Parts: sequence; C-alpha cells; structure tokens
Amino acid sequence: MALPPVLYHFFRPPLPYLPAWGLQDTLHRLQLHLRKSAEHQDLLLLLQHRPVYTAGRRQTDTELDSERIRLTALGADFVASSRGGQLTYHGPGQIVGYPLLDLSRYSPVMGTRDYVCRMQKTLELHLKEAHGLTLAPSEHTGVFLDPRTKIASIGVQVRHRLTSHGFALNVTREPCAWFDQIVACGLDDVKAGSIESATGKTVAVEDEIPGLVQRFGRLYEREMVPLNLSQANSTTEAILALEKEALEMGPYAKAPGK
Repeated sequence: MALPPVLYHFFRPPLPYLPAWGLQDTLHRLQLHLRKSAEHQDLLLLLQHRPVYTAGRRQTDTELDSERIRLTALGADFVASSRGGQLTYHGPGQIVGYPLLDLSRYSPVMGTRDYVCRMQKTLELHLKEAHGLTLAPSEHTGVFLDPRTKIASIGVQVRHRLTSHGFALNVTREPCAWFDQIVACGLDDVKAGSIESATGKTVAVEDEIPGLVQRFGRLYEREMVPLNLSQANSTTEAILALEKEALEMGPYAKAPGK
C-alpha cells in the first residue's frame, strides 16, 4: 500500500525557538491522538529561527548556566532543548527542517539510524546536485565541506515512532559569525561553513526550498505536497497562529553584539 504524502510548509518570517518547539509538541500530540484512527498526517516544517543558541541533552546544568549568561549578552536567545547533541546555533540565513514523521508507516518500521542516515543523505545530495559541492566524509553526524568545516547539523528526537527536531543547513554567511562564539556540537577544531562561503555566490534561503523538498521526498520515498493553509483544522490553525506571532515580534540582532 502506498504511503500517504508528506505535507510541507515553509514559514516566511523567522520563528522564535520556544514557540516553534511548542508547535512541534502540539503537532506530535495531535499525531499520536489521530494515529488511533489512522487519520494523522506526516509533516515537514521548513523555517528560519530568530537568533538562538540551543543546548542538547548531553550538557550539564553548570555548563548551561555559564553559557546562557554569556550568549544572551550577544543578543541571542538561549534554550536547553530535548534533542540529542550539544550546543549549537540557529538563526536567519539557515534552513531548519523539522520532519514530523510516523516511522511505523514504513514496512518494516524505519529505525532511528536509518531515519538519520536518510536525512544526512538528503542534505548531501542537495549540496552536490544544486551547488556542485564536494563534501568530506566524517566520523561525526552532520555534513562537512572539509574535515574542519561543517555546513549542516542533525539532532533528532523519536518518541512513539514519531519524529521531531531535525536538521539545520547554513545557506548564507550570516550564521557563521554567531557560530564563531561557541564550540558547536562539542567539536573544538571545527568551524561553520555555508553555501555562500563555499560557492562564492549570493544564495537566498527561499530559493533552496523547492530542491530540498524534492530531495527529501526522494530519499524518504514519499510524495511531497504543500500544506493547504486554507483548510481549517488543528494543524493549520497552530501553524497560522505561530506565523502571526512571529510577524508581530520586534527586530532581532543581525550580528553578535549588534
């Protein structure tokens, strides 16, 4: 039996991290409830965040307290999240993807390792096909331009075979200055790269979305369909509410300390 399509949506305004995390949790609970009657939808949310540093489950409270004070002084938010991994940055100029998929739809059930592997291959394929970039193999999760330059990160959570969190891909140079303020993902000798810095060309985030969506569908073997926000339901109402909140927020820092 063919799997249902994955519905995707790209948020135009940069989103605050905590409300976006809350949206994921709301949609996760909705999926879990509707799964009893096989009415739940698989989703791919694509967006940019307002400047924010996020810590994963592998960091201690002492580490978090000292970093929170230092990094919020730069003009970014700071959030201790539920994803795997360590400290990282999200902000404008970076595509964040939150797939909310039911892995039990696949036969056999897709395991977490396979799920993450397909995510990494999606990002690698996009960079190779859309931009002709040559990537470097690494023992670490994520995508590297060379052994010391990381262009994309992955940090996921799987509960009840339902996924949340996901990936982050640096498109413009803007995120790199923020990454320079931290040891991202616990890798001391690694710096952040971007599509712009690797190609020497100006690249717009919104222009990356169609190709990324197409390759996501190819790697996960799913049809990709735009989410129709004109259809009123619990999912679209929650998404529209968050977009409205983001549009009403004030300006954010364009660079660390500015």
